[in-house]
Amino acid sequence: MPSILIKSVTIVNENQQLISDIFIKDGIIEQIDKHLDKKADKEINAEGLYLFPGCIDDQVHFREPGLTHKADIYTESRAAVAGGITSFMEMPNTIPNTLTQELLEDKYQLASQTSLANYSFFMGASNNNLEEILKTDTQYVCGIKVFMGSSTGDMLVDNEKTLEAIFSQTPMLIAAHCEDEATIKINLEKFKQQYGEKIIPEMHPLIRSAGACYQSSSFAVQLAKKYNSRLHILHISTEKEIGLFDNTIPLKDKRITAEACIHHLWFSDTDYKEKGNWIKWNPAIKTEQDQDAIFKAVLDGYIDVIATDHAPQTIEEKSQPYLQAPSGGPLVQHALVAMLEFYHRGKITLEKIVEKMAHHPAICFQVEKRGFIREGYWADLVLVDLNKPWTVKKENILYKCGWSPFEGQRFQSAVHATIVSGNLVFEKEKFLAAIPGKRLRFERN
Repeated sequence: MPSILIKSVTIVNENQQLISDIFIKDGIIEQIDKHLDKKADKEINAEGLYLFPGCIDDQVHFREPGLTHKADIYTESRAAVAGGITSFMEMPNTIPNTLTQELLEDKYQLASQTSLANYSFFMGASNNNLEEILKTDTQYVCGIKVFMGSSTGDMLVDNEKTLEAIFSQTPMLIAAHCEDEATIKINLEKFKQQYGEKIIPEMHPLIRSAGACYQSSSFAVQLAKKYNSRLHILHISTEKEIGLFDNTIPLKDKRITAEACIHHLWFSDTDYKEKGNWIKWNPAIKTEQDQDAIFKAVLDGYIDVIATDHAPQTIEEKSQPYLQAPSGGPLVQHALVAMLEFYHRGKITLEKIVEKMAHHPAICFQVEKRGFIREGYWADLVLVDLNKPWTVKKENILYKCGWSPFEGQRFQSAVHATIVSGNLVFEKEKFLAAIPGKRLRFERN
């Protein structure tokens, strides 16, 4: 593995900025200091550039196995690396659903051969696989995923006894998608009675309503408090849910944490008229009031992590009428630059972006020696040029699905280079090596 010396870079890490050199050897950050006199196989003059710890995305859907016409581990990890995401945690609603340890291990084997980023995969929960859930290796698997709302295949967990068993017996982090299925069905039926098949995307946040989200997430929190479970609620989409979380406890001591996603920070229901199904996600993008409240909750510490919920669908699928068009869209290539756009607008600091996209996912999931720029840690790093404007176009979109909800958006910042586990994988808009990333390990008792 070639050694790397990065010279005169502005490091953004652990709530401070400093100009320094950084020396990487055998995949590890060996030394951080000014004016390092080291010989390296690769030297990068990074004066004027900013160095962040690589982003850790705790929620992606890379669609492999079974849905590879939409995406696969290679194509989406490639897009993630180009976007400054060096590690991902992938969801179990592939085909077949990841509901056994054997199927879970199959995904790890796939990633070990094809993923350009570091990787972990959630074990999936259903109404009848508790025995398999309890076999999950806490040191090498990021968590258990529970869909407490609509899902694909056999992954909707709506049996209260099953949920009680999962929350009371699972020793590791439970990541929950929280939307109440019964409420959604009632809402959908009302809209069908009124509009028939002519339901439009603007109605999506009314069908998958704030009430459906709160009813489910408050129940999850209730279970977690009852059993002292380690609960992480994904993609918060409403102002009301923020009251379920605490900002007075250090993250390392929190038993209940929360995540916000890029699309809920960037878009509101006013964008459905222009974007339509292209911003149809579950949970739905809701009001500007919800959007503003979620952003404030990120800044104030009620919401701990920023992620993507990257979930590609094909152009053909998204072009169907609302009722047929699936939810989800691609985001990993554009997540970091979108947050940097908020920085340029004065809405968030670079230190806070790094905290929410790198430090906090590492703390939240207890990721071993990643998420920070520290001597002795893995060299997962992203070099950013804060002043290199570019526009998202078809020809520079790397997702297999070939589209982005940010198409036409001009960003002020660009990813200059990405280092994954000590390998310089991407630099100056080019991929330099197809070296697989590493399986994430977790420091848990």
